Amino acid sequence: MKIAPSLLAADFTCLRTEVEKAEAGGADLLHLDVMDGHFVPNITFGPIVVKAVRKLTQLKLDVHLMIKQPARYLEDFAADGADSITVHAEVCPDLPGIIGQIRTQQVCVGVSLNPDTPVDVLKPVLEQLDLVLVMSVNPGFGGQTFIPSCLEKIRQVRQWIDQAGLKTEIEIDGGIWPQTASEAKQAGVDILVAGSAIFGSGDVAENIRALRNS
Repeated sequence: MKIAPSLLAADFTCLRTEVEKAEAGGADLLHLDVMDGHFVPNITFGPIVVKAVRKLTQLKLDVHLMIKQPARYLEDFAADGADSITVHAEVCPDLPGIIGQIRTQQVCVGVSLNPDTPVDVLKPVLEQLDLVLVMSVNPGFGGQTFIPSCLEKIRQVRQWIDQAGLKTEIEIDGGIWPQTASEAKQAGVDILVAGSAIFGSGDVAENIRALRNS
């Protein structure tokens, strides 16, 4: 099980320290949520923050684009240090096309689904993906409550991946704490994204360990 601390929950007044704590505490990668105020109601940060974080760590940077026009910014995020770029199916009517565009940037390709989006939209493109991100909250803000119905989506995607012998990883994001982490793992998740559970309080390393041991 890989642990991906979400920097959205980190203290940006001491971002270097937060990144260093996550890396020293055993994080496998870092998750960066990019929001544009259109696809989701919140606004976070853009390529400049990805570029800054890239200078602070050797961990892979997992960039999640919760934005309406992701194709416009793929080159910028890749150039500034993203190792993987995930876009939302809801804003990409031509999924094969956007997947191909991401692939030209020499980064890993991910597609994310909101809680209300049918999982079937993934099946035609699953073999082209490195990552499937299942949202277990409605995207836009941290600290929300886990939506249990997402687990059935994960089970379905896990079945498709295993049946086809793919190496595609399944990631989950939203409301992840030790209890929900255990449920997600049992459903077939490979990567846990957690923000408040890691950066909210207490020791970062201990919080990462608690998620991994759950």
